[in-house]
Amino acid sequence: MTNERIEVSVQATPEQTATWTQLAHRCETLGIRALLAADHPGVGASPFVALAAAAAATSTLRLGTYVLNTGVRDPLLIAADAATLDVVSGGRAEIGLGAGHTPAEWEMTGHSRPSPAARVHRLSTVATAVRRLLDGATVPADDLGALRDVSLQAPRPIQRRMPLLVGGANPDLLRWGGANADAVGLSGLGRTLPDGHSHTVSWSGQRVDTHVEQIHHGAQAAGTHPPAVEALVQQVVLTDDRHAAATPLAEQLDTPVEDILDVPYLWIGTTSEIIEQLHTARHRWGITRWVIRGDSLEHAAPVLNRL
Repeated sequence: MTNERIEVSVQATPEQTATWTQLAHRCETLGIRALLAADHPGVGASPFVALAAAAAATSTLRLGTYVLNTGVRDPLLIAADAATLDVVSGGRAEIGLGAGHTPAEWEMTGHSRPSPAARVHRLSTVATAVRRLLDGATVPADDLGALRDVSLQAPRPIQRRMPLLVGGANPDLLRWGGANADAVGLSGLGRTLPDGHSHTVSWSGQRVDTHVEQIHHGAQAAGTHPPAVEALVQQVVLTDDRHAAATPLAEQLDTPVEDILDVPYLWIGTTSEIIEQLHTARHRWGITRWVIRGDSLEHAAPVLNRL
């Protein structure tokens, strides 16, 4: 499907200053594409503050949110934070946006979590406004339910067009991302469970086929080139026996082992087998960008060195 270079990013959360800046430096040394910070108000660090600290410890590493909850965040404040990060990093900022799946985050900010359709509509509204604000346009008050027209006069970002990613699995979200985003992130996660943080999982290569088709349908309908497709790796396991390593998870998820080994959300196998998996995913789905967790970085180092 594509011969583009395979790139890997790291999503992590700062525990303390020294380890966070050391992680950023380590990522840069390994040739990681970007360091990404999650957004979970009340249980996690502020992503923009964390990324600004990482910017001060690096010079080429890109820095992004993965992903902001657009349901509880104001588009002008997102744009201002992103532009500020772009300035302090010398033009290395990226924005990742999501529809917001955790009920507690909505409730603690004075909202009830709406339906999936309403959340996707909110995502598209906020993402469109953020893009326009960063591009220097004024967003009409009626578009955002504001009391006056909205603009970002300062700071102005360094990048002419800051990369925008949207993440999720909702069909409407994937089609919108295909038409409007620079990248679409697939995590393999489904409906949010009652604990507010865990998700259902339904993994198969055919399901990934469907998600990628929806992204391409969105791009085709808009007459644009499809965006980059990025996969979030939930586990990295270096092993000489892929089947045996995947079996406990397959039993836990009540999913055939073959399906577990077919999806892009797990790196399981020898270094060579994982490299082959990445090339297969690139040709089958056009996945050229991958995100691994910070605690998987050292496990994945042999794969990164080969890439």
